[in-house]
Amino acid sequence: MEQPPPLLLMQGISKSFSGVPALQDAHLRIRPAEVHALIGQNGAGKSTLIKILTGAYRRDQGKVIFRGQEVEFTSPQMAQAGGISTIYQEVNLVGFRSVTENIFLGRELKRGLFLDWRRMNAEARQVLERFNVHVDVTSPLMSHSVAVQQMVAIARAVSFRSELVIMDEPTSSLDDREVETLFGVIRQLKADGVAVVFVSHRLDELYAVCDRITIMRDGQTVAEENMATLSKLQLVAMMLGKDTSELRQEGETAFVRTGDPKGKTLLDAQRLHTGTVLQGADVSVRAGEIVGLAGLLGSGRTETARAIFGADPLLGGELHMGDRPVQFRSPRDAIRAGIGFCSEDRKIEGIIPDLSVRENLTLALLPALSQRGIIDPRRQAEIVDRFITKLGIKTAGPDQKIRELSGGNQQKVLLGRWLCMNPTLLILDEPTRGIDVGAKGEIQALLSELAREGLGVLMISSELEELAEGADRVVVMRDGRSIRELPREDLTQDAIMDAMAHGAAGHSGLPIGGQA
Repeated sequence: MEQPPPLLLMQGISKSFSGVPALQDAHLRIRPAEVHALIGQNGAGKSTLIKILTGAYRRDQGKVIFRGQEVEFTSPQMAQAGGISTIYQEVNLVGFRSVTENIFLGRELKRGLFLDWRRMNAEARQVLERFNVHVDVTSPLMSHSVAVQQMVAIARAVSFRSELVIMDEPTSSLDDREVETLFGVIRQLKADGVAVVFVSHRLDELYAVCDRITIMRDGQTVAEENMATLSKLQLVAMMLGKDTSELRQEGETAFVRTGDPKGKTLLDAQRLHTGTVLQGADVSVRAGEIVGLAGLLGSGRTETARAIFGADPLLGGELHMGDRPVQFRSPRDAIRAGIGFCSEDRKIEGIIPDLSVRENLTLALLPALSQRGIIDPRRQAEIVDRFITKLGIKTAGPDQKIRELSGGNQQKVLLGRWLCMNPTLLILDEPTRGIDVGAKGEIQALLSELAREGLGVLMISSELEELAEGADRVVVMRDGRSIRELPREDLTQDAIMDAMAHGAAGHSGLPIGGQA
């Protein structure tokens, strides 16, 4: 059967940054009313291709044809007006404005000379109901969870009634129920004749909702296939540039923990209360141990990490570093005690986008690199070069702006920021969120290596497979409390899910805190 002409055709797209090619003769073809996966390792060129399409970047070569006409959008607003809406992985809205204001930002409804708040609030509630989100639309966006903010961003994009909707890692902050709701909306968009470009590193999601797939590697398009005829192994092999037999031989992950850490206790947190979410969190970490923190969104995982790090004030509970009681009044106190913390939100709480890789990597170390306010450039360069090499950071050089790096390489820079401080304990909140299979494996292997060298790691992850394979113990949280602890021998995805749904304190046979 003859295929209809493509809705979108990008041909021969090339783009370089500081002389380093990001795209080389890349192409993308999207049919009307299809859900199309765009996948590749971090640094493969996916985000650059999307930003060229939506006018955030100017292409060096190539052409873009949309609805049969050659176009050149010079801004995301122009692309939006032309029928293309984009949902970015990092929520790109205004936190102190209301939910309604964010949904209607730049296209406010008026009644005469005045804004029609009644109509906008009503329409905001209506569009959010499609996503089963029921919130006060007049409240500030920042007063809601990251998941709700992500749903608001998705609702905003869908409300434009575009012909093409681009979703860049839209599920990275959502729980399973919210993901299923989103998939229902995607299927409805397809039924209404809207095409969707779906970018995700979660392979199960691609097979659940996508019709076809474009695979990128090293700035080039290497394959365009039907999802139904492509196995997961073939997909990953194409993405990594390996054959399937080589991939089978390497195994699925280098993150499987087989050790039995018996190091001294680095951290012991008992009955932590913050007066809001935390109502009795308990967790401990030994030297050389990776401890996972599991739970549904809102269970208190991130709040536990922030309380330990001194970012949120503790109203109750006890905190010990080794055998010494401590009370951190700020993150500075925690850093001095040997704790590093990579937060979940790279964009807002991690990187400083307009500073260089060098400046971002050594940010926490600046006091040690300075004398009378003057930085020692030679020592700084030695440290930066060492960690660029050790962590395999793909960059044009230490002076490249960090915002030009892929998400996976930005995450490596943030890891380097804390590792150059020689911490004894590293807290990681969703360390592989929005990172491709290749970069994820590198980071996971690095964490295992660091643990073998004696570093203690407290890792929050929504990916149960990651916890089951990579943690020595997992503490499960619900409603701000530690409800169960699973030792290495009991760690499976099913066991973690069962504990999240039905667990209660003491069911593991070990006291919370895991002091065997």
